[in-house]
Amino acid sequence: MPKNIALKAATATRIRVSGWKDTVIASVRARSDRGQTSVEYLGIIGVVVLIVAAILGTNIGQTIYNAITSEIAKVTK
Repeated sequence: MPKNIALKAATATRIRVSGWKDTVIASVRARSDRGQTSVEYLGIIGVVVLIVAAILGTNIGQTIYNAITSEIAKVTK
């Protein structure tokens, strides 16, 4: 009797997983967007360049460096 219960559970699970897999594959194939476009990548690069330019154009980099080194000095004392 226990073998029949396990067999029925395994069969039902396999059927449900197969149906779920088919549904997911159909959904993914129906999507129209295929990934990032070069314009999106250029936008991200532009934002990074602006952030780096802002850090280099001000003394905030040195301020951050000084704050980190002073905190490290506090811990190592």
